[in-house]
Amino acid sequence: MINFTKLLYNVSSYGDELRYKEKISPAKRRPIVVWNMGQRCNLACIHCYSDSANKNYPGELTTLEAEKMIRDLADFKVPVLLFSGGEPLLRKDLFHLNDYARKLGLRTVISTNGTLINQKTALRIKEGRFDYAGVSLDGIGQNNDYFRGKKGAFKSALEGIRNLVRAKQKVGLRFTITRHNWHDLKDIFKLVERENIDRVCFYHLVYSGRGSSMSKDDLTHQETRLCVDSICDWLKSMHKRGINKEVLSVDNHCDGPYLYLKTKKTDPKKARDILRLLSLNPGNSSGIGIANIDALGFVHADQFWRNYSFGNVRQRSFGEIWTDTSDTLMKRLKNRKSSLKGRCRKCRFLNICNGNFRVRAEAVYKDPWREDPACYLTDEEIFVNTQLPRYNNQINSNNQ
Repeated sequence: MINFTKLLYNVSSYGDELRYKEKISPAKRRPIVVWNMGQRCNLACIHCYSDSANKNYPGELTTLEAEKMIRDLADFKVPVLLFSGGEPLLRKDLFHLNDYARKLGLRTVISTNGTLINQKTALRIKEGRFDYAGVSLDGIGQNNDYFRGKKGAFKSALEGIRNLVRAKQKVGLRFTITRHNWHDLKDIFKLVERENIDRVCFYHLVYSGRGSSMSKDDLTHQETRLCVDSICDWLKSMHKRGINKEVLSVDNHCDGPYLYLKTKKTDPKKARDILRLLSLNPGNSSGIGIANIDALGFVHADQFWRNYSFGNVRQRSFGEIWTDTSDTLMKRLKNRKSSLKGRCRKCRFLNICNGNFRVRAEAVYKDPWREDPACYLTDEEIFVNTQLPRYNNQINSNNQ
């Protein structure tokens, strides 16, 4: 995640203590764990990475197995457990397992489509002490319903958001940007302000699951730059009006260098501050600072990389699986720079971005070590013969 509010206005928010701190080695770093606790979902999103449907799936972790997994995560000192799906509210033991995790010292987050959150459920989420509830919307009105595969999904999700706000539960809107909905951005800005939503995360499209063939539906590089510019303009407008929102982007780490280059044109001092913060953020952390456990207990490098598993928590503890670098992919992800090819390998921002998303490279080129096709920085921007300032030797030695 790239926290635009922190980088541009130095306003800290949830997760920044994990994002912007002195780097530790990949071997010692403990990941945020996304647990897809059930594959069943009441919607049918066209870009769903877990390919969910409204049906029961056999073989998912039982409550007792989930408790053992959570104990293992706590023993391994995982900082955050994110309950996801499918739709996590369809799993009857969600609140029990959340309470169990909280008692063991884990911070918890819920990621939901919001359509099942009535007033009673909103109060249960608040009483469960979830750090925040992330609700997905992918457009306004019918545009959202198209992506979500169900008429009325927008209306139901918006009511869910309102119920969470009434319950004084911190809520974050999640918006995946595609060629079909990026024109809704300004209306999303208005909605976030009007509905008193605390946080908004703008997700770049990752080609995985039902979205694996959606590279054609991604934005062009120029459209992506226009989107980022629009988000920055909105954030600047809110800052001038004294409105504080957490505004983040997700799943494209070249957003960070782009903010640096954009700011450098008008405010070199602030740009240096941005670069310093980015140098503390390890960039894409699939297989390092982010992990996924699917509904069957298989461990993946992230929630999008479903075609490869490092092991299953039914057979081995999560910590044992996560630190086992006898697995070739795990070893290369933790120290990936020498494996990267093309533009990524020579990029002067490599230590900030860490090669971006390997899953997108695999989806487009059938090679996970090629450059990320969604990187929208130009050759001139990444190869320019200008040395970046160094902060505690964090910046890539290729920055010449």
